[in-house]
Amino acid sequence: MQNPKGACLIIGAGDDTGAAIARAFAHEGFTACVVRRARHAEALEELAQSIRDEGNQAAAMPADARDEDEMIALMDKIEAEIGPIEVAVFNIGANVMFPVTKTTTRVYRKVWEMACLAGFLMGREAAIRMEPRGRGTVIFTGATASLRGGASFSAFSSAKHALRAFAQSMAREMGPKNIHVAHTIIDGAIDSSFIRENFPNVDELREHDQILNPDHIAQNYVMLHNQPRTAWTHEMDLRPWKEKW
Repeated sequence: MQNPKGACLIIGAGDDTGAAIARAFAHEGFTACVVRRARHAEALEELAQSIRDEGNQAAAMPADARDEDEMIALMDKIEAEIGPIEVAVFNIGANVMFPVTKTTTRVYRKVWEMACLAGFLMGREAAIRMEPRGRGTVIFTGATASLRGGASFSAFSSAKHALRAFAQSMAREMGPKNIHVAHTIIDGAIDSSFIRENFPNVDELREHDQILNPDHIAQNYVMLHNQPRTAWTHEMDLRPWKEKW
């Protein structure tokens, strides 16, 4: 169904942050086009249906964000069937931890493909469609690893550094064309299923606001899209009030 307000594409629409971003933009009137690989198709449709149950619009669109042909076809489908892509959010995590001596070429390449190559493909294809219209917002989710490489995070930090550099280059090129490109630094643990399963003190952290709330992250993404162009933010750091810098 065509949406006159257009679409928000979320690459990496998982159960937590990605889902919150999808819900937030759907609440703004966009059709949330949620994307994960085909093996997550059932969960993806459940997310889309939960958004529709709230009275908003969403479409589950399984695709491999690392595959150039699939990304081109995905964006063509959205533009033809739903409406112009007004917002594109890249939210693939790819956070893995291996000592450098145990990091295989396969692991390093896969992390780079997920956290960097896929971001490039989304950014390029979004720009191709947004540039003729002279508007749009592209947001890339970064991490602490975007700024500094930690021990045992050689693959992840390399990919996140590269994604940040790509976002900077894209912002300098597309900003003067009225396309807002932003990069966020999510610095701290997110109240996610992974953290809840692996950290015993999540309830205490949540009680004292010491863990990132996915809904609050999403609110900041919507704010970035709605910013007046006289005062655009390119990079935004988000961390709980007690997180170490």
